Amino acid sequence: MTYCANCGSGVEGKFCPKCGTPAGAAPPAGDVPPASGFSAPPPPQAVAGAGGLTDNVASALCYALGLLTGILFLVIAPYNQNRTIRFHAFQAIFFHVGMIIVSIAFMVIATILAHIPILGWIIDLLGWMAISLGALITWLMLMYKAYNNDKLVLPIIGPLAEKQA
Repeated sequence: MTYCANCGSGVEGKFCPKCGTPAGAAPPAGDVPPASGFSAPPPPQAVAGAGGLTDNVASALCYALGLLTGILFLVIAPYNQNRTIRFHAFQAIFFHVGMIIVSIAFMVIATILAHIPILGWIIDLLGWMAISLGALITWLMLMYKAYNNDKLVLPIIGPLAEKQA
């Protein structure tokens, strides 16, 4: 069943039985509420900054590709002036660089462990799994907290990022 665009009553033919408006006609210029008298409120709109992204989305995106997006948000004009976004960008850069350093260090340790017949390979595999899972969980948590406007300060690199921001 279709409904009249003018008064909201049910229409079964070509014209509304209540007001006579043709079926499928556009509503009148004066926005008439539906027959029930209640209209749904408009959906809430997020207030975007000068660059088009809200602060929480920009902060979360700083962590998306680590070093690349961290530098990107430090270079783009409206975001590099916001202290919160700068903090998250610096922390993302420092976290990514720290994970590169940890990976290189563990690669050296893994090369040494490879000379131990079976136990070395098992320790190497478990170590890589622990480092990878820890980095993934930390990365996801940083993005989640930044999106919810919470500030998760990592132990060593967080104070450095606060000084830089």
